[in-house]
Amino acid sequence: MEVKLLGPLVACQNGLSITPIPRKPRQVFSLLALHAGTVVTVSSFVEELWAMHPPTSALSTLQTYILQVRRGIAAALGATRTDAAKNVLRTCYGGYLLDIDPGDVDVHRYEHLSAAGKQAFEAGRWESASALFREALDIWRGEALVDVHAGLRIGVEVARLEESRLGVLEARIETDLRLNRHVGLLAELSALTARYPMHENFWAQFMIALHRSGRKSQALENFIKLRTTLVSELGVEPSARLQHLQQAILRSDPKLDLVRIAG
Repeated sequence: MEVKLLGPLVACQNGLSITPIPRKPRQVFSLLALHAGTVVTVSSFVEELWAMHPPTSALSTLQTYILQVRRGIAAALGATRTDAAKNVLRTCYGGYLLDIDPGDVDVHRYEHLSAAGKQAFEAGRWESASALFREALDIWRGEALVDVHAGLRIGVEVARLEESRLGVLEARIETDLRLNRHVGLLAELSALTARYPMHENFWAQFMIALHRSGRKSQALENFIKLRTTLVSELGVEPSARLQHLQQAILRSDPKLDLVRIAG
């Protein structure tokens, strides 16, 4: 089975789509795939599907949704009944389990590559770290589960994944800065600071890249842009770290070529 969650939901078995179409079966399948290889409890499904107001028929309705997902799997397996699919989507004590290799789900491949990239970074293997971070980010096809209605459980996972994506992106950019790829980062960082106007790490990285590219005045102008945004939107000044970076750029501190950008 191949399941993609980092973008629109896609699920295939033997080359055939098993992606549920109705809204709630899509939620059920997505929650199972996010936790592939582990039991998802009935209470977790109920919370995801109905939050704090489940109907009295919640358990039987959940069983109907599970049956719909199994029918899709059975059809892809070439089975006329759902018996064969029960070995894939298993009923367990207290819940259900999607019994597939976690590596068949793009989320788990992304997290494996991200962890490997972090290990390479901490070991000072910049080339390997950059390549691993890029490979992890390339798995994404858009916002996580963008076409799935997110209840409480899926919503938490989507938020966690999106935050992780930003963290990996920051780490990849910092790694590329350490590899002296600052000129090639300028366009990307310009777009990122426009998209995330209060994200201090991206602004810091942009300022460093500009400074190293011989564009000191633009680096300082970007500090002013960030400060203006923070003061007008939140009523706060840039962090002490950003203010120290501004001062370092003003005096052309040679340590800027070695500084670690991300917090």
